[in-house]
Amino acid sequence: MDRTKEPGSIGEPLYMDITTALSEAVDNNQLEFAKPKVLGGRYGLSSKEFTPSMIKGIFDNLAESTPKNHFTVGIIDDVTNTSLDWDKNFNISHKGFAGKFYGLGSDGTVGANKNSIKIIGENTDNYAQGYFEYDSKKSGAVTVSHLRFGPEPILSHYLVSNPSFVAVHNVTFLEKYDVTEGINQGGILLLNVPFDQDQVWDSLPRQLQQDIIDKKLTVYGIDAVSLAQKIGLGGRINTIMQTAFFEISNIIPRDQYIQAIEQSINKTYGSKGEDIVDMNIKAVHQALDHIYQLEIPSKATSDIIRKLEIPQQAPDYVKNVVSKIMVRNGDLVPVSQMPQDGTFPVGTTKYEKRNVAVDIPIWDPQSCVQCATCSFVCPHAAIRVKVYEKNYLDKSPSQWKSVEAKGMPKSDLYWTVQVAPEDCTGCGLCVEACPGRRKDEQGNRTEVKTLVFEPRIEHRDKEAENFDYFLSIPDPHPELYNRTTLKGTQLICPLFEFSGACAGCGETPYVKLMSQLYGDRSLIANATGCSSIYGGNLPTTPYTARADGRGPAWSNSLFEDNAEFGYGMYLASEKLNEMAVNKAQQLVKAKHPHADILGDILAEPQKEQASIEKVRGLVDKLKNNLQGKTDQDSISMLRLAEYLISRSIWILGGDGWAYDIGYGGLDHVLASGKNVNVLVLDTEVYSNTGGQMSKATPLAATARFAAAGKPLPKKDLGLLAMTYGYIYVAQVASLANYNQTIKAFTEAEAYPGPSLIIAYSHCINHGVNMRKAQEAQRMAVNSGYWILYRYNPQLCDQGKNPLQIDAPQDIKIPFEKYAYNENRYRTLVDSMPERAKELLDKAQQAVKNHYSYYKKLEGLDIC
Repeated sequence: MDRTKEPGSIGEPLYMDITTALSEAVDNNQLEFAKPKVLGGRYGLSSKEFTPSMIKGIFDNLAESTPKNHFTVGIIDDVTNTSLDWDKNFNISHKGFAGKFYGLGSDGTVGANKNSIKIIGENTDNYAQGYFEYDSKKSGAVTVSHLRFGPEPILSHYLVSNPSFVAVHNVTFLEKYDVTEGINQGGILLLNVPFDQDQVWDSLPRQLQQDIIDKKLTVYGIDAVSLAQKIGLGGRINTIMQTAFFEISNIIPRDQYIQAIEQSINKTYGSKGEDIVDMNIKAVHQALDHIYQLEIPSKATSDIIRKLEIPQQAPDYVKNVVSKIMVRNGDLVPVSQMPQDGTFPVGTTKYEKRNVAVDIPIWDPQSCVQCATCSFVCPHAAIRVKVYEKNYLDKSPSQWKSVEAKGMPKSDLYWTVQVAPEDCTGCGLCVEACPGRRKDEQGNRTEVKTLVFEPRIEHRDKEAENFDYFLSIPDPHPELYNRTTLKGTQLICPLFEFSGACAGCGETPYVKLMSQLYGDRSLIANATGCSSIYGGNLPTTPYTARADGRGPAWSNSLFEDNAEFGYGMYLASEKLNEMAVNKAQQLVKAKHPHADILGDILAEPQKEQASIEKVRGLVDKLKNNLQGKTDQDSISMLRLAEYLISRSIWILGGDGWAYDIGYGGLDHVLASGKNVNVLVLDTEVYSNTGGQMSKATPLAATARFAAAGKPLPKKDLGLLAMTYGYIYVAQVASLANYNQTIKAFTEAEAYPGPSLIIAYSHCINHGVNMRKAQEAQRMAVNSGYWILYRYNPQLCDQGKNPLQIDAPQDIKIPFEKYAYNENRYRTLVDSMPERAKELLDKAQQAVKNHYSYYKKLEGLDIC
């Protein structure tokens, strides 16, 4: 058995070694027995499971009169027909406990189960083992923890398939996944459900009810979400569910496991602050009072059917392949259904419908000021705005909300703010940013916002119907709005939607904005990191296309060469455009039959979206006219026609790439003077790998590899770029200043040379309340730490200083107020108070010096 595949070889390495050794032994008369039949096979490629049932399938194959050679096991190979069948119900019983725990990425389930293994291993005579399934998304994905423990050594090097205990930590999993598949007769099922005890049974899918009855399962319930929110833990339910597991399983006496959990809480969360530790300990004790056992009726009564709803209009590939992967049945996809060229369709995150939000924003049309701020700040494009003609109200759902549109160039237009309830992550940024206030019955302004959080379960069905209708309404004509204003940008359909980024992510709003402004003609080179994971993590893709099929072309190379990779995209695009323009000029000069169309195309500057759309129309007309022509000029022009349309090149990545590992390439590309746009999503740590220090990490902040606080200041990437004198540079913070961010994006793309945008991106690694991220960003700006500016070399042509500072004229708050709002600074106060004060004083002075330096630069007469 080989765990490798060597295309082109007549066998895998181990197989070839053995057959060669035996053949040579026979030739040299060294074999003292008859030459045995040798069979070779492959297993475990790409970490595919290799289970006892598969091993039995191999031995069953050996027992055949003509066993299959060069076989594979673990996949369904219906192309070369090399795969073996195996009995999935075959199981080797484990003497002890085997459990599966379904969690939602970032809810703490995996961490709690790792602690549980330690507690059991250290406080009992049991051997313990844990395997953990999760994808590369940092949050929001399904995690499955596989735990085994018992009195004998555990030799099972594979996932649990026949558990005696199953815990489901998110109620939405019950609608999608067969969580009780393989569970033993008489097993235990623990559910986290947001219902009263007498409503739980009716909330379960019919298939699950029948499984509970048939397998005689004991079912326990707890509303961990409500309890966590009441205590102040938000969505972190891990401690509550961990306590429920120990209480139900009776592995360790209550006093003993409570003491052990409290010790693990202090160890795990001690660096997060005393409040976090106290809340988790409080959760342990209160959880005991909220666990209940469910009474099981004699028959299934539910009207809910477990299935993933895939629309009829979805591509066949989504229906046949992606849908299976999304419900954790990817191993059942046969080889014949996988794409031969490795391509996956775009715009598929809209089919996931993860339903991860506990609460979603509900809109009040009458108090809405129609600013579109909610849509602008949304990291997942899950709340959107639209203006439309009055006639669309006629076919709208009965619960549809609308109000007459304000500030539009024509009357009889209506305005709607609509949430995608099944795609919203419930981060709360839109609610926090909303400036509107509702009025009471007397018409007086109240403190209740236009957007308020309400339970998703209560609004899901109606809002989902509303969102479907919202998408069916055509996007407003570009003449109705200014695409360079906040409101205008949000009337453009986002071409980056429903990504798997963390709830409240600070990076994705910039990517979404870029997709709205330039996504229909952008080529994106994405450095490896958070942005490549939520941007290109299969099986679903958040990048999507307009109704006419135009959208971003995205690719990812490596961490260290992304700038060069994007530069290559630019050079290829530039060369193809040059060839297209040269050919068009030749045909115009030669008075080709379609020279008039070509002349109109060449005359368009393509500096504004209207001009670009005009060229697109002309190119479509040209291509239609050239179809079927047999002369070489027409064939060549038809092949090159698309490259007459302007492209927008974007090189995208995080600070780990831009400041550290890829800086040499980035500097080279920026210094080239070529028209590329670089967007640095600056979280000030290596976010995707766990929050390690980068050169972007600020002075006094803690991070991995800087547990005692970083003693050196942050690298000033923008200032380094400005020294060239011909690079457009901007530093932005979208939640602190919406309009400055939009202005920076539009100026950077319009600049006929290299541009660099450094975007402040709050992150869970900062230890900040993600719902209050707008407050955090504004404090970063008002403290003078994060200076908002734009450096536009073209201003020199007007005799102006190219540096424009958009931040406040003076520092408004002390650096300490900003810093100690975030755990990355605050944690040092408890562990090393003297060093914390020393670094804070040093950082405060550095901020003042840095701010003063930039103000002096702005005042220089350098042009």
